[in-house]
Amino acid sequence: MRIAILSDFHLGYERFREDAFRQAEEALGRAAELADAMLIPGDIFDGRTPRPDVIAEAINLFRNLSRRKWNARVVDFVGDGSHYTDVPIIAIPGTHERRAQDDADPVDLLGLAGLLVDASNATAVIEAGGERVAVRGIGGIADERFGQVVSEQNPRPLEGVFNVFMFHESLYELLPFNEQFMRMEELPGGFDLYVCGHIHGRVEGNVHGKKLLIPGSTVLTQLRETEQERKGFYVYDTKSGAYEHVKINSRRFVLQKVDVSKLGEGTIVSAVEEGIESMINASNDRPVIRVVMEGKVPRGSSIETYLNDMPRKYDGKAVVEISRAGIEEESLRAASAQGKVTFEKMSVKDIGMGIFLENLKQQGVDTGRVGPVDLLEMLGSDMGKDKIVKKVMEELLK
Repeated sequence: MRIAILSDFHLGYERFREDAFRQAEEALGRAAELADAMLIPGDIFDGRTPRPDVIAEAINLFRNLSRRKWNARVVDFVGDGSHYTDVPIIAIPGTHERRAQDDADPVDLLGLAGLLVDASNATAVIEAGGERVAVRGIGGIADERFGQVVSEQNPRPLEGVFNVFMFHESLYELLPFNEQFMRMEELPGGFDLYVCGHIHGRVEGNVHGKKLLIPGSTVLTQLRETEQERKGFYVYDTKSGAYEHVKINSRRFVLQKVDVSKLGEGTIVSAVEEGIESMINASNDRPVIRVVMEGKVPRGSSIETYLNDMPRKYDGKAVVEISRAGIEEESLRAASAQGKVTFEKMSVKDIGMGIFLENLKQQGVDTGRVGPVDLLEMLGSDMGKDKIVKKVMEELLK
């Protein structure tokens, strides 16, 4: 059976709203042509409460897929929830879609509409030509709780079938800055293939001697060095173990580093402009260009005002971002060197939550009964105030 693995569409992402929809549409369409079934390990949407027009976009995408004539079908489903279609599109919610426990998330809605099968905390079995593939999913949850959930659920492969473990979490080997992140060796064993979302650059690794595939996002979001490659998805053959990365027509992203430590103010501006214009000339579309300035420049330099205005100069030709992360005074650079490496790999949400958790730890707060991330999600729920308080108290007093 040929399985397409595609993830992190981030429908509704405001900065590149059209890109998110167009590139997800292309990825899904090509995947349907190349594969017998699809696996989507999270973050179909960019937010946990997408606007109605964003939900409508997703419905249109998956409705067209559900009308196709598929060679494979979902023939069994065991676990939380129910499935309302046999179309072999298996998905889980990601961290962007995560809501308080027992609250419906937007992936639930697509599942209830019969547009896909939500396999979060469940196993969906797909069959095609006498071959069966079992997909065991765990949706995106707070990093500090993932290990506990894996231990409690104790996911096990089924006998006599090809088994896939699909999840949406940070992994310590890829993001080695938080001891609470799951190690690959701690993932449940016995599965034939491991599929993960969350990481926006594609990754190929190994877990318990089996292949781990992370397809990356289909849209630019974090503007990191690993996103310079064209976006795409994987197609994996369960019989041969062969796989390929299929590229889509994604907006070009280029990251250029400029060492300003030995340049004068006028030369710095010229160097940045020349780099931007050369990248624009080398691209057929409106590229995203991130210029990372490194080195030491005098504080209060007059180039600051110019650099602030520079992105507007290229409106219509490129999306330009100027990063000054590398031009602090030497004393600050030395103190924050390790922090920069960490922050470069983290989303703003992850940075804030990491600081919050560290502060709780320093204050001696016991988060064993209910995790702080879950607590924040409950407090941010759409339920009425009385229901929120009741739910929080029930969790704290269990």
